[in-house]
Amino acid sequence: IFVMLQVPWLQSCANLVQIGAPLPLLGCLGQYFEVLGSMEVLAGQYGKEIIEFPILKLNGRTMEIESTFHMYVQPVVHPQLTPFCTELTGIIQAMVDGQPSLQQVLERVDEWMAKEGLLDPNVKSIFVTCGDWDLKVMLPGQCQYLGLPVADYFKQWINLKKAYSFAMGCWPKNGLLDMNKGLSLQHIGRPHSGIDDCKNIANIMKTLAYRGFIFKQTSKPF
Repeated sequence: IFVMLQVPWLQSCANLVQIGAPLPLLGCLGQYFEVLGSMEVLAGQYGKEIIEFPILKLNGRTMEIESTFHMYVQPVVHPQLTPFCTELTGIIQAMVDGQPSLQQVLERVDEWMAKEGLLDPNVKSIFVTCGDWDLKVMLPGQCQYLGLPVADYFKQWINLKKAYSFAMGCWPKNGLLDMNKGLSLQHIGRPHSGIDDCKNIANIMKTLAYRGFIFKQTSKPF
């Protein structure tokens, strides 16, 4: 959702939303939202590792999904998933075994962004996440641990929780579940699934946009 929406809760999952060319009705920041779903994350002695990385490209004019990036990530510090992680996310060991490393996945994200025209300086886009944690803490923290650079496009985003609270006047304590309930939307898929989080973020954004809400960057410059 480019609106780039969220980062994998790193399932830690991310949803990215990118905005298409701005419309007076939607008042979008740019042309696309990159919706980053939760990067689903595996917790271990070192900390957490990203095991799912989902992104949706969302057209800012139509608020429709135009493209999907979705990969599972092989954890390297703690290669074995815990029973709790599998129960929470639905991700089993066979889904991450033999998958690319985080470094390789980030390289493929960059290739996908370029293919979708999202790196064109004339195209405006921003990531959208459900919370600040994915892009403020999880992704930069793991990249620092592994000695990997963080692309500039991951350094600004829209926190959907903040956007929702501005639009609706209340804080969604339970995240996507509360936002769907507040907007009378059916929850899509499984909670704590990164790619399903992306779909829910996109649906919530579309609903808010059609009510006239104008999305603005909520993150502070690094």
